[in-house]
Amino acid sequence: MAIPRLKEKFKDKVAPALKEKFQYKSVMQVPSIEKIVLNQGLGRAVADKKIVDYGVEEMTMITGQKAVPTISKKSVSNFKLRDGMPIGVKTTLRGNMMYEFLDRLLAVSLPRVRDFQGVSEKGFDGRGNYTLGIKEQIIFPELSIDKIKNITGMNITFVTSANTDEECLELLKEFGMPFANQQK
Repeated sequence: MAIPRLKEKFKDKVAPALKEKFQYKSVMQVPSIEKIVLNQGLGRAVADKKIVDYGVEEMTMITGQKAVPTISKKSVSNFKLRDGMPIGVKTTLRGNMMYEFLDRLLAVSLPRVRDFQGVSEKGFDGRGNYTLGIKEQIIFPELSIDKIKNITGMNITFVTSANTDEECLELLKEFGMPFANQQK
């Protein structure tokens, strides 16, 4: 199996550039992406259980890895939600599958977003992780628009080994993440 393009880019270009910018003493100090978590909340699943099955199927096609339903942790009577009901879908990507997904996201999917102006820099959590919200799952070419039952959004979280948001921002910029302030 071939090594993913972005994995080689990290080793050859991204890591040396970050090492030089932040004056790390060792290459082992350079932050890296540890995992990418995709999460899709399906609020309408309370009324129709098949929505979760469709969500699992779509997320599996997008990532190439089996997705799992997320279960509610407590009951909320206003939403007709009971403890233990499936309410969303998630999957966690690591290793080569993570780099393959990131490559497809940056090269194919994000440019398909309507009126794309770049991704927001407001998705950092203060601990070196970044979350990107996507309004429609139809930007992924793996999905056929004809077979989509409901258009739903999703969150994509990049969990990194960076200690600060600044390090995470530079890491994602080096990979080619199109942040909004760069698009001028």
